[in-house]
Amino acid sequence: MVITDILRENAKKYTGMTALIEINPEHDEKNGVAWREFELVEAGGKSRYRKEISWGEFDCQANRFANVLLAKGYKKGDKIAILLMNSIEWLPVYFGILKIGALAVPLNFRYTAEEIKYCLNLSKSTGLIFGTEFIDRINEIKDDISDISSIFFIGEELPPYAESFYALTERVSPEDVGSELTLDDDAAIYFSSGTTGFPKAILHDHRSLMHAVLCENRHHSQTHDDVFLCIPPLYHTGAKMHWFGSLLVGGKAVILKGVKPYWILRAVSDELCTIVWLLVPWAQDILDAIDSGEVDLKEFRLAQWRLMHIGAQPVPPSLVKRWKKIFPDHDYDTNYGLSESIGPGCVHLGVENIHKVGAIGIAGYGWQTKIVYENGNTVEKGGVGELCVKGDGVMKCYYSDEKATAATLKDGWLFTGDMATEDPDGFIYLVDRKKDVIISGGENIYPVQIEDFLRGNDAIKDVAVIGVPDKRLGEITAAIIEVKPDKTLAEKDVEDFCAELPRYKRPRKIIFDKVPRNPTGKIEKPKLREKYCGESLVIAQTRE
Repeated sequence: MVITDILRENAKKYTGMTALIEINPEHDEKNGVAWREFELVEAGGKSRYRKEISWGEFDCQANRFANVLLAKGYKKGDKIAILLMNSIEWLPVYFGILKIGALAVPLNFRYTAEEIKYCLNLSKSTGLIFGTEFIDRINEIKDDISDISSIFFIGEELPPYAESFYALTERVSPEDVGSELTLDDDAAIYFSSGTTGFPKAILHDHRSLMHAVLCENRHHSQTHDDVFLCIPPLYHTGAKMHWFGSLLVGGKAVILKGVKPYWILRAVSDELCTIVWLLVPWAQDILDAIDSGEVDLKEFRLAQWRLMHIGAQPVPPSLVKRWKKIFPDHDYDTNYGLSESIGPGCVHLGVENIHKVGAIGIAGYGWQTKIVYENGNTVEKGGVGELCVKGDGVMKCYYSDEKATAATLKDGWLFTGDMATEDPDGFIYLVDRKKDVIISGGENIYPVQIEDFLRGNDAIKDVAVIGVPDKRLGEITAAIIEVKPDKTLAEKDVEDFCAELPRYKRPRKIIFDKVPRNPTGKIEKPKLREKYCGESLVIAQTRE
């Protein structure tokens, strides 16, 4: 069985039942209607902020796009790029591509025109489907992407060089294309997040996708009655792969276009969501909004919400403790994964291990882990080394990059580039990115440990620690601190707070600035290094 078979079975078993819901509260606010007031914008009798399709419609839409691709001459092994914001069309497009045996190539919606061109060329894509938000960027490169034989457009104002997705899919059959696929067939090319350089193309097969399905469902026990709230970008392996656990059992998914705390809580309440996958900044924003009175929990129906889980980045233990105080009945899990290891929890904490908050957990379902030194020898418990993982969810390779593949895949093990340690009970703690380790006066300093400590300060909204050049020590630590809007913090306050840290771990530079994060919540440290490591530091003494 491959993942497209699951969609076919759901379409038969749950034909008229809701599969996907799209909620777009931004539409109301842009048109002068406050979603908070429980009003709808009506157009032709249909809500403009809420759309839904059934499992039968989901499968038919995927079949229609598959038939469009076949009519255009696309075949097994071709690559079709997807450049769309989260929407109700995204997943049917993805599955339509998979159904003909082509490879889906999701693109980051923050890419510049040049980055889009780079990724199209690197992946050898010959088809592209994009949305209204990207017209200007595609206009810039349309004459430079000659390998793209068909360009499909989802939107109202059709560019002259593209074809309408809606018009094309209306004219073809909704019947299944009937392609035979195996677990060994290539399925998708994802791109690394680019936090350590320009993105690499990551090739996964159908075995990887099915492993994500089984792994996620085993970890969080989704049933048909669960409702999954999906907020992170669908181009990433994160939330989409966690939704795969619901796909297995025909569970409903809600795609929310927006991350404001009120919108998240309102979506959970209105759609009776039971599972919510969050990024650290969104969870912090929700807690801050509750503490400040910006949102009142009494407005919402939240009793059905059973699981909050977080991934994509280290999770401060202080955040989880705050969350459990407000939502004591929630199960909590954190998941560690990479695009190279297909999303859901190659390492995960497990809802039964809340007492180990701070750890990323133990090897996930169907996964093996080890921590090694530079020479490849296994690190003793308590030591620090590079985390390696092995399982069916590991990528096949970095597409068209044999050198990078050889450096990362060794005897079936994926060398993650993350530094980790293991406690006596076998729980793994993430120390830092290998490339982010600061070497100051010969001492290894792990920024994540300092960041976790600083987040315990109630005035700090977000923080990133980087190494900046120093003539005497080689590098020293600099803490870039984003202060909460209603708080004031001075350099001396931070220094006093850090007095509990060992002297060598205390930040030597304190900078008050916004902490940049990418759409999956990871701190964009290359941007901070570019900003602060190549120029004299201007230190702000206070933030009002």
